[in-house]
Amino acid sequence: MTGYKAAWEGRDERLFCALFSADGQYHNTPFAVQRGHEQLAAYWQRVKLQEDVRLSYEVLAATATSGMAHWHVTYQVASEELFQIWAKSTGTGLPARKPGDPLPRMVLDGVLSARFDGGLCSKCRLWWHSMPEA
Repeated sequence: MTGYKAAWEGRDERLFCALFSADGQYHNTPFAVQRGHEQLAAYWQRVKLQEDVRLSYEVLAATATSGMAHWHVTYQVASEELFQIWAKSTGTGLPARKPGDPLPRMVLDGVLSARFDGGLCSKCRLWWHSMPEA
């Protein structure tokens, strides 16, 4: 989780990929998966549309080969593109905004389950929800 925090707050796909085995899987939702470093790095590009990322976490369970954590992230949306992606992915539609209104700060809260092989993540599954910060 320390590495995950560093990769997200640093918006660094190399740090992110270094957490995973060569064929590691990242299930960012129950219905989507990125496999291998190339797909992981491509997916992680979206964090470059986030600014002032702050991640906290609590490890709920840990063994030599698996772990589970509750995580909480806030970030400032840095592009209209990211805001549109978020609105479409959540199924909630766009909140009312007037032209010139600032982009929102987002809050994400979720749970992460990970399996490890040789110290690297072989499979990571996320369940999360997001909303604009009040």
